[in-house]
Parts: sequence; C-alpha cells; structure tokens
Amino acid sequence: MRIEPITNNLFANGASAAAPEAREGAASPSFLDELKSKIGEVNSLQNGADSAIQHSALGGIDSIPETMIKLEEANMGLLMVAKVRDKALGAYQQVMQMQF
Repeated sequence: MRIEPITNNLFANGASAAAPEAREGAASPSFLDELKSKIGEVNSLQNGADSAIQHSALGGIDSIPETMIKLEEANMGLLMVAKVRDKALGAYQQVMQMQF
C-alpha cells in the first residue's frame, strides 16, 4: 500500500484546502454549513419544547411524557452544541499556542 504525501492531494486541480470536493465530484458541505444546519435543528427543538410547555401550562395537557421527551430532546441538542463549541475553542487555543 502506497501512502502519498498530503500535499499531493491538498492542492490537486487548483482546489483549495478550505473547500475539499468529494470523490464523486459533488461538493461536500462545508463545516460552517453543517454547523448552521445543526444549530437550526437545535433551535427548532428548543421552540418545539417551549410550545409544548406553553400548551401543557394552559391546560391542554395531552401527554406529559411526550412533553418531557420534547424537553429532553431539546436539552440533549443544547448539550451537544455546547460540546462542539468547547471542542472548537479548545482546538483554537491549541493552534494559538503553536510556535512556528
């Protein structure tokens, strides 16, 4: 098995390192696009949990377990976003501490 240096693939065909292309020729989504979409999903989970709480508080209690499930899904999403933020900040701090 032959391992080629990373610099051969990094700038192949004039492509930049910031926007690598998938093997099939279709452009893969960037990290920023993925992050925005996941934050949007977490936001919709939070909004759904808020509306479920308001609905149950106003006397329209249909199912307390469903409301609790929505709350827990929103909480898990928020915790995941916080973990990604912490990892990104840790990586940024490590890069800033590098000496060239």
